Amino acid sequence: MAEFEYPRRLRLLTGGDFKRVFDKAAFKVSEQPLLILSSPNDLGHPRVGFVISKKNIRRAVKRNRVRRIIRESFRLHQHQLPNVDIVILARRGLDELENPELHKMIERCWSRLIKKAQKAHKKS
Repeated sequence: MAEFEYPRRLRLLTGGDFKRVFDKAAFKVSEQPLLILSSPNDLGHPRVGFVISKKNIRRAVKRNRVRRIIRESFRLHQHQLPNVDIVILARRGLDELENPELHKMIERCWSRLIKKAQKAHKKS
């Protein structure tokens, strides 16, 4: 049975980890208030990091809610996702979405990311 934990090894922790994804983003998935950048890694599992600025989501409560929902979705989908480092960038308006809308949007993003990674893997 698959484990659905969220240990440190599934997180982007250092500035270098984030910089690598920003510099070498192989896959981009965009919805109106959300941008996902990812680059392949050799770790055998995906990792995720968040860039949610005060400029785009003013209140800490709302930033934390968005982060919590996306983190939970990542935790449940980690076994389906390819071996990539993922940076999630919040844009203006993300905090205005209700929880079900945010869940649906991140589900669409995960499936598009999986398709893009599979397509790139078949080409190489």
